[in-house]
Amino acid sequence: MSTNPIPDPQPDPSDFSRRNFLRALGIGATAAAVPVAVGRSAATAATAPRATSPSAQANAGTGTFVLFTLYGGNDGLNTVVPYGDSAYLSGRGALAITADQVLKLDDQWGLNPSLTGIKALWDRKRVAIIRGVGYPNPNRSHFRSMDIWQSGVPDGFENTGWLGRWHDATGADPLRMVSLGASLPRAMIGTKGGGAALPNGRLTLPGGPGVTSAFAELHRGGAGAELGPWGARLGAAGGDLLRVQRAFAPILAGTVGGAGGTSLEGGATANSENHTELDDQFDEVAKLIKGGAPTRAFSVSLGGFDTHATERDQHARLLKAIDQGITRFFAAFEGDARGDGVTVLVHSEFGRRVATNSSNGTDHGTAAPVLVIGPSVKGGYYGDAPSLTDLDQGDLKFTTDFRSVYATVLGRVLGLDPAAVLGKSFAPVPFL
Repeated sequence: MSTNPIPDPQPDPSDFSRRNFLRALGIGATAAAVPVAVGRSAATAATAPRATSPSAQANAGTGTFVLFTLYGGNDGLNTVVPYGDSAYLSGRGALAITADQVLKLDDQWGLNPSLTGIKALWDRKRVAIIRGVGYPNPNRSHFRSMDIWQSGVPDGFENTGWLGRWHDATGADPLRMVSLGASLPRAMIGTKGGGAALPNGRLTLPGGPGVTSAFAELHRGGAGAELGPWGARLGAAGGDLLRVQRAFAPILAGTVGGAGGTSLEGGATANSENHTELDDQFDEVAKLIKGGAPTRAFSVSLGGFDTHATERDQHARLLKAIDQGITRFFAAFEGDARGDGVTVLVHSEFGRRVATNSSNGTDHGTAAPVLVIGPSVKGGYYGDAPSLTDLDQGDLKFTTDFRSVYATVLGRVLGLDPAAVLGKSFAPVPFL
């Protein structure tokens, strides 16, 4: 990655003509959204001012949100453990985490022993555990249930995401919504566009100055429009991509004051033997926040939670990665006021069933806990714990609608009336 800010590109007609550039990309005549993913960046069509300073963001009275998605259906009962409930111990058998193993929160509940850093944050009143989160008529398909969580619409099919609709309502600038990963999740797709997706690696455009110049020429003055709908969309998206590159590359390279000074918990370094891809995601979110990026909503993710067989060790490793990533992330803001308004929400598409299966794993379930972590969080339990004996076809009955959790984030962190995104009002959960 270059250590210098990327200059505004100047077109060079000898590199590409606009029409030849589109022809080289195989652009046809059908008008549709153009997802641009070049190098480390992807952006959708929008225009907006350049990044504001951290102090300007703080004066606006708004927070920064990080959506942390666990793909595969995290076992909520072995994450926030009801170790004092005999129904848990009998249902889980050898998978049960017992009183002598759990990180005790009280005489009934504890955290998985892999979550030592999150337990320390709990002790500082910075972790809210929202129990029994789900939605009516639960769906046990990974894909359908994740669509429901990311769209915020459990009773129909919706192409946009809940954060995408927030983005639409508050100004569709791709710099304001960023996903760390190779693609943009449904949660961050709106009708006007979406955010920027930043895969790990160099924040550069392949193809050299010719591609950069062609994107710049297409975007300048809406020149791509003469080539039809695809050209117009590609020109707008290409311009956004260049803006993302100019705004974020110097921050991620550490050339913006304060961005490269991330402190790491326990003396860990980026070259640590235990460093994970999730750490990379959280580290880059911290750099962008500390470097003054105008981003209000981030997305990070971790997969592997479909633990149908030999769950114990696999789940422990996954939770350890979560614990390390979150602990490193908040440690980066110790003594830095830019972290005061940062809130992380940890969720999965569903939990697992109460009973262990015959493969020493657990099968798809329904309701599960959601964790909300940050300096502004009012730590403690929220929502009623579902009964482990009064079940719905062997699954937990949800007690907290996930849209109430979203309503709290939208109103308290992102500063928008939740009904504008969710379609109607939901009682917020007072963890902020």
